[in-house]
Amino acid sequence: MGDMENPLIKLQDLACFLEKGSFDDNMQQLAEMAAKILNAENCSLMLLNEGEMDNLRMRVCASYGPLPAAAYKESIGKGEGIAGRVVATGKGLLIDDIHQSEFAQWARRVNDPRKSLISSPITINGRIIGVVNVSGHLQGRDFNMEDLNLLDVVALFIGKAIQVVQLQNILNSRFAQLALVQVAEKDLESTLTSVVENPDQVAKILAKSFYKEMTRAGFGSSQIINAATEIIGQLSGSLTRHSKRLKREIPEPEEIAPPEKAVKRKTTNA
Repeated sequence: MGDMENPLIKLQDLACFLEKGSFDDNMQQLAEMAAKILNAENCSLMLLNEGEMDNLRMRVCASYGPLPAAAYKESIGKGEGIAGRVVATGKGLLIDDIHQSEFAQWARRVNDPRKSLISSPITINGRIIGVVNVSGHLQGRDFNMEDLNLLDVVALFIGKAIQVVQLQNILNSRFAQLALVQVAEKDLESTLTSVVENPDQVAKILAKSFYKEMTRAGFGSSQIINAATEIIGQLSGSLTRHSKRLKREIPEPEEIAPPEKAVKRKTTNA
């Protein structure tokens, strides 16, 4: 059995995952690795990082394979749709035919003959932080319980990889270290383990520390506003680049030929 047929070989690569670069880039790598392990065309990662602690919502943070641009704009809460159900139950979900299921309204690939998909919770230290979704088996078959069990294992590795990437990024930032130490009444290691489970909390801590440090350094309101504006500008630039990348990867509707015509064109060019 070759590497392409043995998911255990690919799991070893995922277990050793540790990339340098931005968090977004690392998430893209994880989505691609998960898709290849499941022999699937599509994989998306969703993380719970919006809203209040008792009512967190999630968005797609990374994907591999075609994904409608609208999917990145959706905010999913506990119990909503497929991913929301997974978060609510804490268990993986296997759907044989999404159009014949209670989740038919959430179907994104209407013209894809492959209607089966699987979804599993991503956890860190037993706490759900997101969901991994996989669809479009490359062999055209439906997913089964063996595939779901494999995805459950993959999701565990993804959770550990995310934790490692987040901790590494924090440890590489002197400012983040100081900000966390200032609010910690215990050792740094346990503090990092705690806050990395809630990225939203880390962001608030860094924002407050950023404001206090600029004020302490003598910067006035206008300078602080300029700094905040620069952060927003950087974010806007990142989102714009991400949007352009999506447009390159996702063809416009008029560019997508019906399945029959696509097959005919391929046969003609052969």
